[in-house]
Amino acid sequence: MFPAMIDICTALCSLATQNSGYPMLARTHGQPASPTTVGKEMANFAARLSDIGKSFSEVKILGKFAGAVGNYNADVVAYPEVDWPKVAEEFVRSLGLQLNPYVTQIEPHDYISKLFNLFTQFNNVLTDFDRDMWSYISLGYFKQIPKAGEVGSSTMPHKINPIDFENSDGNLCLANSVLSGISMKLPISRMQRDLTDSTVLRNLGMGLGHSLLAYKATIRGISKVQVGGTKLVLCLVTDDIVVP
Repeated sequence: MFPAMIDICTALCSLATQNSGYPMLARTHGQPASPTTVGKEMANFAARLSDIGKSFSEVKILGKFAGAVGNYNADVVAYPEVDWPKVAEEFVRSLGLQLNPYVTQIEPHDYISKLFNLFTQFNNVLTDFDRDMWSYISLGYFKQIPKAGEVGSSTMPHKINPIDFENSDGNLCLANSVLSGISMKLPISRMQRDLTDSTVLRNLGMGLGHSLLAYKATIRGISKVQVGGTKLVLCLVTDDIVVP
């Protein structure tokens, strides 16, 4: 997951740097507004996604080492001389995790919700980017580079559809439906434990899998676009809203 997320940020930084000198007519509410630059708009997304990415390192991955309802009852009875909280701390840390001492029969899954909320946030920003690129391509701000041996449309081979950004958009929608549902459900477990988390946990991979498909599609989409310089200039010089 993280290598693909880094690849997206890297691709956006390159897109911003390479096109920093291209002026572009911005649009608010879909209507012509004031001039901006292609590089600045791409840099906005690179910064937003990078900022979310940094937050992942702040989430502690937790583990549990305690009895059937989160205590050391049986352990103390069997070996009363052992410092069980210390043993638990050392053992869980040896696995590369941090001990959560405040548990029931299960580790409460709060950290998974935090992680999935971050993935959902990253995906929301990426959806914003995908849809902006779709619009920019439609306006002619960007052109898509044809690939040898491929047609751009199943019924009209003379055109090139923005299929990678659309594919990413669809996968992100499905991913966030799963991730947000899991994030809301996992922290809730009746009293010291019920089994509702069991079936939910089996679907962690679905939300992450659709996210990864989306990330790869966005990277493909970025690799196929180039600035439509002529159209950018025409929009600026022909629109009455722009003051020369």
